[in-house]
Amino acid sequence: MYDKPQFEFPEAVRELAERNVEQARSAYNQFIEMARKVQETLSASQGAMTSGAAEMQTQIAKFAEQNIQASFAFATELSRARDLKEYIEIQQRYAQKQMQAFAHQAHVLGRLVSEAAQKAQAR
Repeated sequence: MYDKPQFEFPEAVRELAERNVEQARSAYNQFIEMARKVQETLSASQGAMTSGAAEMQTQIAKFAEQNIQASFAFATELSRARDLKEYIEIQQRYAQKQMQAFAHQAHVLGRLVSEAAQKAQAR
């Protein structure tokens, strides 16, 4: 009976893919932690920061939508990869873009928290 040869990803490729996933996961976890801290801060000073809270909620929703759209675009691009090299390049680009996006989002949210706190102190 004829056995088809099994294609196995080399160890280096598997390690690279795992590192990319871990980097993306780490960036995502940092973003989520920042969002949780923002929510805790808002809850603690709810009355004085109501307008700032609304602005932050709007911005968080925009960021969530951007991240979801980026994930769909990533999945679509991966599905069109012609070979393993292209597949890995797509993963690397996505991980880098998402880490940059999460860093930007954390910066924006941090700025919004600072602005809301300053407004609350001015009252």
